[in-house]
Parts: sequence; C-alpha cells; structure tokens
Amino acid sequence: MHGSFTVALILLATTVFAVALFRVFSLPPVLAYLMVGAALGPHAAGVVPDSAQARYLAEFGVVFLMFSIGLEFSLPRLFAMKRIVLGLGSLQVLGTLLVFMVTERLLGMGWAASFTVASIVTTSSTAMLSKLLVDRMELEAPHGRQVIGVLLFQDLAVVPLLILIPTLSQPADTLLPTLGIAALKAIVVLALILFIGQRVMRRWFLLVARRKSSELFMLNILFITLGLAWVTELAGLSLALGAFLAGMLISETEYRIQVEEDIKPFRDVLLGLFMITVGMTMHRPVIGDVTDVRRVDAVFAEHRPDIVFHAAAHKHVPMMEG
Repeated sequence: MHGSFTVALILLATTVFAVALFRVFSLPPVLAYLMVGAALGPHAAGVVPDSAQARYLAEFGVVFLMFSIGLEFSLPRLFAMKRIVLGLGSLQVLGTLLVFMVTERLLGMGWAASFTVASIVTTSSTAMLSKLLVDRMELEAPHGRQVIGVLLFQDLAVVPLLILIPTLSQPADTLLPTLGIAALKAIVVLALILFIGQRVMRRWFLLVARRKSSELFMLNILFITLGLAWVTELAGLSLALGAFLAGMLISETEYRIQVEEDIKPFRDVLLGLFMITVGMTMHRPVIGDVTDVRRVDAVFAEHRPDIVFHAAAHKHVPMMEG
C-alpha cells in the first residue's frame, strides 16, 4: 500500500513539474506527459512498473477526449465534411501507404514487411493529435476540421488494414470474403447507431433530466459514452470512433454544454495518464533496432502478431486518432 502511494505521489509531483516547465517554454503538455512516462517507466528509472491496469484506465482518457470532440460536431455538419473525410482522408491514407511501400521496397524489404510498416506509418495517433488541437484551440479552424476528418477516415481504414496484415500469407480467395463481412458489419453498426441515436437521444436525456439528479445525469453520460464505444469495438472499429459518435449525437440535444463541462475534469486527467503510459513503452534499444532497415524483415517475420496488435492498440486507443 505504502509503495503504491509513494509511486503515485512521485508520478504526480513529476508530472506537475514537467507540465509547468513545458508551459513556461510554450511547449505542448503532451510532450511533458510522454517524457514523464519515459523517464519513470520500466525501461528507464523503473519507478512506475508496466501496469496493465493503468493502461486500461488510461484508455478512458482517449474515449472522453473523442467524446468531447464529438460534442463539437453534429450529423449535418459531419455530412457537410464528407469531402474532407472521404476525399482528403482517402488521399492521405492511400498516398502515404503507396509512398512508403515503394520506398521500403527500394530499400530491399519484402512485400509483407513493407505493407505492414507502411500501414503503421499511414495511421496517426487520434489521441495525441486531437489533444494538440484542443490545447491550441484550433479544433474549429479549417485545418483543425481537416485533421479531424482525416483521423475519422483513418479509424475506418484501420479495419481493412488489420484484416489484411495477418492474412498476407494466406490464400487470396479467403481475403475478399473476410473484408466484405467486416465492411458490412461496420456499415450496419454505424447506420444503426446513427439511426436509433437520432430518434432516442433527446427523449432519453429529457427523461433523465426530469429526475433533477446530477449523479444520475453523470452516470447517464458515462453509460452512453462507454456503451457506444464498446459497441463499435465489437464491430471491429475503434473505441474512439464510438465515443465520437456518442458525443455527436448528444451535441444535437440542448444538454451539450452541460455535458461538456461535466466530463472535462475526467477527460483531462485520464488523457494525461494515457500519454504517460505511452511514454512508458518507449525503449531506446527497440527504437535503435527499428531504424536499421535491414533488420525489419527479420523482426517482422518473428513478431508479426505482436506488431499488428500494438499498431492497432496505439491507433484505436488508437489508433489513434489518427
């Protein structure tokens, strides 16, 4: 008990100092969280152990961040952004995938390894980029909307990528049916969420608000956010996408501002914990190995399941966005 309390105290003190220092130099606090995790994590000072429980708790920070971003959008506004999501998003994903695949092939990598590495490079961290936009108050700027649109497309593109990578060594005739089933499941789930949500959300919130209980109101927000995130994850999509849809549906009700104020403290603290846990995974020898292109094929051949899993985790929790 005393050991855990001491670790928590050291972590909090270091984080407060690091964030304050980075603010003085006008640097984003995201970097401070990452450096705290890297410095105190198991691969450096070892003050904070690599805890699965901490990582699971940190995932809630990403969920609530994407939920709060969803509150800034509505379904009509999302449809108005279809050119950004589908046009700019597909251009970024396909263009980056092609450029990196060709580059890696020229460097002598195999097709399977080059496609896997290119897929990982193509996607961005939804949590980190969204947090930077929020901190810099650029979410409503034209480039902010473009970034969010691209991140949403990346969240959708991750589904076929994660299906393709493990099946690279399998017969081609099994690939199309697998992709088709996954795409159909994702479309049906998203359509049901949007169709039912638009018709139920306002009435449900009105029913909860009539009870005039702040505790019930907050529990209702948690239930809707985590519930939709869980549904999209079951469909093979990301937790972040489900949370974004939950926020977007609630944004069409008159309770948007109250909801945003209620979740902000939880979101910021848990998102900071997420960034720290990401920093804890930074391991200098591993980074050095990845920079040696000649060894990527060997690493891929030996650890392909691990590579796929961790790439999905960082995108979905990512996911990432982005």
